[in-house]
Amino acid sequence: MLQVSDVSLRFGDRKLFEDVNIKFTPGNCYGLIGANGAGKSTFLKILSGEIESQTGNVSMAKDERLAVLKQDHFGYEDERVLDVVLMGHARLWEVSKEKNEIYMKPDFSDEDGIRAAELEGEYGEMGGWTAESDAESLLHGLGIGSDLIDKKMSELENNQKVKVLLAQSLFGTPDVLLLDEPTNGLDIEAIQWLENFLIDFENTVIVVSHDRHFLNNVCTHIADLDFGKIQLYVGNYDFWYQSSQLAQQMAQEQNKKKEEKIKELKDFVARFSANASKSKQATSRKKMLDKIELDDIKPSSRRYPFVGFTPDREIGNDLLYVNGLSHSIDGEKVLDNISFTLNPYDKTVLIGSSEIARTTLLRILAGEITPDEGEVRFGVTTTQSYMPKDNSKYFADGNLNLVDWLRQYAPPEEQTETFLRGFLGRMLFSGEEAKKKSNVLSGGEKMRAMLSKMMLSKANVIMLDEPTNHLDLESITSVNEGLKNFKGSIIFTSHDFEFINTIANSVLDLSEPGAVVKESSYEEYLKDKGVIKL
Repeated sequence: MLQVSDVSLRFGDRKLFEDVNIKFTPGNCYGLIGANGAGKSTFLKILSGEIESQTGNVSMAKDERLAVLKQDHFGYEDERVLDVVLMGHARLWEVSKEKNEIYMKPDFSDEDGIRAAELEGEYGEMGGWTAESDAESLLHGLGIGSDLIDKKMSELENNQKVKVLLAQSLFGTPDVLLLDEPTNGLDIEAIQWLENFLIDFENTVIVVSHDRHFLNNVCTHIADLDFGKIQLYVGNYDFWYQSSQLAQQMAQEQNKKKEEKIKELKDFVARFSANASKSKQATSRKKMLDKIELDDIKPSSRRYPFVGFTPDREIGNDLLYVNGLSHSIDGEKVLDNISFTLNPYDKTVLIGSSEIARTTLLRILAGEITPDEGEVRFGVTTTQSYMPKDNSKYFADGNLNLVDWLRQYAPPEEQTETFLRGFLGRMLFSGEEAKKKSNVLSGGEKMRAMLSKMMLSKANVIMLDEPTNHLDLESITSVNEGLKNFKGSIIFTSHDFEFINTIANSVLDLSEPGAVVKESSYEEYLKDKGVIKL
């Protein structure tokens, strides 16, 4: 069990946490959520001992072990892949090294023999005899093949290094596992494997993630960092979100139809409790949900930007025709004879092949680059708006404030200060924030500014390359809803399962010869391909 007692932390005048008291118990997976900058990663660092709190303490039983997912992907460049995983259990690794050094001595003494016997006993108690096979099993589950386990980390691609560091944190069944954005850089197969691993994990897990589908599948509790406190809620992310929204409505409406809202909230808890089903977690979660009191559910201070795309005209009979498209970058062919047709009101996710291929296709469709071969033809009634993965060129003039920056992209009738300030306010740039210079915007703020630009375009075809990058859960939820409700066509890329599955009605798989468009939800497509189980 991990216990936090009276923990507080301030940076200057800014309070991150104050008098946090919480117990994280075995058998549960806690999703730590909070707005960007709330201090989620900082709290994990306090739990791991990397940062000291100003008051209070974090305690764990003396014989328990804590493991952390490391973020330094270049920290083990000269080490063998399998050894990096074994290093996840520091004491086991130390014992292994010491006993091997003793056996290598040319003048092996009686004292060495006694020490070696002691180490062998400790090594066996910690599971040393199956350590290498256990480590290999973790690597294989995450998609690292046997051909890579004896290579040096420097020989691996970055996404493979991510998987090795994740295997390192999981190795040896730690008593407490701290995971900060564990799905970043993982493919869908690896994410599914990790979900199943955590569902069956019998100890304590605390995870920070922007992947709602992942949080929904693995979490038994949500730890909400808000108002400088951490409040525990039984259930997954969707339960927390929907119940907090209902509580917010109740708080705003005060006595107006209060009884109806209370009944609605009670019915919601009952429905969610009845539907809670996930492997070993199902029974215990249902019992806990059944015990929820209305006072346990509190409104959130979260602010959600307004994201709504309104096309200025309907799409006609034709959306997009692509024929024989090929393109090379630095002599390497990234698109090879791609042909497909998209129909009006299709919302299409690009998957498969490489990230470079998907980005290149979107850039060609947006007119940013010209293909080496082939034809791209949009319907005459279409208008397009594009959000690139790298938006830095749009903010090259750092002297413009946000109001003037957005004015460049607004139609003449919407260029007034009043209109632009109101528009930015709905995107959470209120008051003086609307006067921020574009060169001081964070990654998330730039994404919200780009979304504002796209909304003002009133295009009926929207193209987005990884639009959830840099966004917090609140903004991701708003973008997700806005695109679901959009009365036009969308062509996009994403690594967010929930985002893709709730928006896309067709899938364009660039890994298939020539590319194949399948009219299907993302989940059904993956099931048909055997990527995820029924």
